[in-house]
Amino acid sequence: MAYLSDIEIAQACEMKNIREIAKTAGVDEKYLELYGNYKAKIDYNLLSEVEGEDGKLILVTAISPTPAGEGKTTTSVGLADGLRKIGKNAILALREPSLGPVFGVKGGAAGGGYAQVVPMEDINLHFTGDFHAIGAANNLLAAMLDNHIQQGNALGIDVKKITWKRCVDMNDRQLRNVIDGLGGRMQGVPREDGFDITVASEVMAVFCMSSSITDLKERLSRIIVGYTYDDKPVTAGDLKAAGAMAALLKDALKPNLVQTLEGTPAFIHGGPFANIAHGCNSIMATRMAMKLGDYCVTEAGFGADLGAEKFLDIKCRKAGLKPAAVVVVATVRALKHHGGVAKADLNNENLEALSKGLPNLLRHVSNITETYQLPCVVAINRFPMDTEAELELVREKCRELGVNVALSEVWGKGGDGGVELAEEVVRLCETAENNFRFAYELETSIEKKLEAIVKNVYRGAAVALTPNAKKQAKQLEELGFGEYPICMAKTQYSFSDDQKLLGAPEGFTVTVRNLKVSAGAGFIVALTGDIMTMPGLPKVPAAEKIDVDETGKITGLF
Repeated sequence: MAYLSDIEIAQACEMKNIREIAKTAGVDEKYLELYGNYKAKIDYNLLSEVEGEDGKLILVTAISPTPAGEGKTTTSVGLADGLRKIGKNAILALREPSLGPVFGVKGGAAGGGYAQVVPMEDINLHFTGDFHAIGAANNLLAAMLDNHIQQGNALGIDVKKITWKRCVDMNDRQLRNVIDGLGGRMQGVPREDGFDITVASEVMAVFCMSSSITDLKERLSRIIVGYTYDDKPVTAGDLKAAGAMAALLKDALKPNLVQTLEGTPAFIHGGPFANIAHGCNSIMATRMAMKLGDYCVTEAGFGADLGAEKFLDIKCRKAGLKPAAVVVVATVRALKHHGGVAKADLNNENLEALSKGLPNLLRHVSNITETYQLPCVVAINRFPMDTEAELELVREKCRELGVNVALSEVWGKGGDGGVELAEEVVRLCETAENNFRFAYELETSIEKKLEAIVKNVYRGAAVALTPNAKKQAKQLEELGFGEYPICMAKTQYSFSDDQKLLGAPEGFTVTVRNLKVSAGAGFIVALTGDIMTMPGLPKVPAAEKIDVDETGKITGLF
């Protein structure tokens, strides 16, 4: 049987005019700013002017990702459609895709099969220009920083202590480390420099953590770009850059409204990576979805040890949010991969490998139910080759933790395939005990917070700070940042900082090699392993298969 590709399914969909979607969401036209017929931005004044209780917040997360795929975004879309199928007013709040993975290896973030948000080509490419605005604001700050040094350096910035990098929304390893300012006295100050991918920029994190334009400006002004010769931090506020940066971001800050294939309203806004940033869509989009819907379905990037941990310990803490329920997505194929099966053999029934891989799922589940004390359901993103014996084994092991399993067949059936999951989510929201708490308290030291994450979430034995990281922790605490939450930059493929340790490893030590403060975003980034803030393209980039014909129709985009 030949299956349609994701883009073929999306292009066959007859989308509703975005005005109709706005009406479905309860958005008055006075808040609507149209970007063509199928996209719109929503004025953030809606948040302060629309009354009523907030809806329930549903977090969708997943097991540690594998090459087999888990389908977290697909499940999020299908769950929202499923909730509407059973008569619930559900609205999606998702992240925007980065061009880097779209043209690289990971692909886009618009869902898949019959559980997609559309127009998928626009969402996966330039969309409404938010990422370009974020990149422009980031690079304006970089230009003003270097110009300040060129024009006399009144602040006494040490060029060897500059922490701010330029950015571009592309996987481009060539730009990781560069030397610029060459060419003579009037061409800038020669120095070592580098680029991050836009989604790793602190401007992206600030953008997603901001609650208003005023909050945005205040956060931008707190961004630290480097240090003086006597180790005093220098901020964007010191460079008088925050106002102009906010001017570039004022329209981008408005959440984007689109739709699923079934016409469910979807806010797609912001998109920091979860392995190197906090991995959640914007607070403003989440609040807007909660304000307008009885259920807001949102997701956090990669596995629950990364995206969900940061969603709960950073975003929920900062925004005062409390999830009503959590969905942990898994596939039988991915669990068998964690059990040691090669990708080529994942279609064959293998209960032994599944048993070996299941602890990865069970650890993520127990983190949600025990560490965070939240109601949880496991969604098995079902593939046609999954056997009943395999599915029953997953159910049995989850029942031992007191957690139900719901089959998710949204890829092939859309909202109809999400009804079982939707009904379990509603049951959890209405009847399950919810004693939400964080994995650590802010009042402890940086090292104690790191240790709490490693022990309480990763279930490792210890955290080790390199001499450089120890020095940085001491400096950050002396500068008054000691009570900031921690944003771990770690491989997504393992609970540990070694991507080859699959399943549910124990007894490992996580090594933190670098600590830096994102003072505007309001957290401390801890870099572990060989994690990079600028990815590279694979040997065969996805970009090689993407094309557009004379009518403007795009092909090869998944």
